[in-house]
Amino acid sequence: MSLAVVYSRAQVGVHAPLVSVEVHLSNGLPGLSIVGLPEAAVKESKDRVRGALLNSRFEFPMRRITINLAPADLPKEGGRFDLPIALGILAASGQIPHEPLEQHEFTGELALSGALRGIRGALPFSLHSRDADRALVCPTENGDEAALVQGARVLCAGHLLEVCAHVNASQPIDPHRPPPWSAYGGDDGPDMAEVYGQQHAKRALEIAAAGGHSLLMAGPPGTGKTMLASRLPGILPPMCDREAIESAAVASISNQGLRPGDWRRRPFRSPHHTASGVALVGGGSHPRPGEISLAHHGVMFLDELPEFDRRVLEVLREPLESGVITISRAARQAEFPARFQLIAAMNPCPCGYLGDPSGRCRCTPDQVQRYRARVSGPLLDRFDMHVEVPRPDHGLLCGTDPAGEPSAVVRERVVAARERQQRRAGRANAQLGNRALEQHCALADTDRALLAEAIDRLGLSARAYHRIIKVARTIADLSEAEAITTAHLTEALSYRRLDRPVVDAGGA
Repeated sequence: MSLAVVYSRAQVGVHAPLVSVEVHLSNGLPGLSIVGLPEAAVKESKDRVRGALLNSRFEFPMRRITINLAPADLPKEGGRFDLPIALGILAASGQIPHEPLEQHEFTGELALSGALRGIRGALPFSLHSRDADRALVCPTENGDEAALVQGARVLCAGHLLEVCAHVNASQPIDPHRPPPWSAYGGDDGPDMAEVYGQQHAKRALEIAAAGGHSLLMAGPPGTGKTMLASRLPGILPPMCDREAIESAAVASISNQGLRPGDWRRRPFRSPHHTASGVALVGGGSHPRPGEISLAHHGVMFLDELPEFDRRVLEVLREPLESGVITISRAARQAEFPARFQLIAAMNPCPCGYLGDPSGRCRCTPDQVQRYRARVSGPLLDRFDMHVEVPRPDHGLLCGTDPAGEPSAVVRERVVAARERQQRRAGRANAQLGNRALEQHCALADTDRALLAEAIDRLGLSARAYHRIIKVARTIADLSEAEAITTAHLTEALSYRRLDRPVVDAGGA
């Protein structure tokens, strides 16, 4: 039989669609052609495959070889098809049997010596192979990552000869065991107890963690805004299996790859304010995930928010609402998940010392307003909470904070609140839709009137109206209350500080 079919997978966003590598040997002038929309790296595989087969003591057929990568309209890139192409040539020429190939999927780049090199995106590959009920044969370098998928059969090999020995059943490859760090489920990052004072900001951070809310902190330089933001992952609930796999899949297809220490740890991304829009949302001729996707199920912290280019910040508006980002190019589209928690920090004025007791600020109200206007109203409206982070008491800096709680204690309250939300609506409060909001966040008539008056005075939008109710629902969950009360609502309203007009500047 001069036709062989070997299964592999391409990479489209975080998905790995099936690719059938069809190899046909026919009479005619010797040559090798690859069809099926291959990129340059795939076309070059014919030279790598030929060298690997000859150096592994196999016969390279002196016939016309046609390789079809189906489906033909799906772009293929990278060296991941080297191994399945080599196996297809060996099977079509009768050097290895056909039948065992049907129960496996193969991937790996070949060195000229026949050694296997790792690929990008092994985890999504393994996830789809498991769903197709086939074993995955991959390079040893990708074994730990691929074995993170529960129920996947991962077979690791370091050389083409090892794969052929497994196919011939002369030396089967044992399934790869999950790495020891796959059971990791904690967080040993910065602790909340290290932040002295700032009880109001700590309370806001706890509420944000409990409900998945976005938070904007404003305050003078050096008051602890960055310290607080960096400690948010430590008080978030542990990642479930689904969240861990989704987050790891994005890291797997990125340029940085999946690092063992990041498994089951909430991502924390903090791009510099010079980052471009493509860096934040992703892109490129071959679409790659951006910062918002790398922060999937984690935190993205934007420090010095007004210093970001305004057009860059505007690209965050849609993914903040939808939780996904679609990168469209002329030849292809790729969709990446982007369900992240946005935390931002900014100074209250251009000099940073508005309202400071030292009276150092000389900014006029117009200067303050222009500075804050660098963040557009629609984006500011998408922050659930705005809090001030004032300069802490100098006495705390020289001693200890008796009210400082460690992250583990705060996390217990956050986890309990999240469990209430999951039992009630199946999602965090920040993700509640309008119908669920009416069902689970009912207000008393007096509280509804109070909120309506606040909306009129502050000139808030309908989106801000709903977000205030969601924050109030989270505050009620933290206090183990069944219904939202006036105290919960007034506290939620206190976290809309930047909606108020600038009336004090110049240190007055």
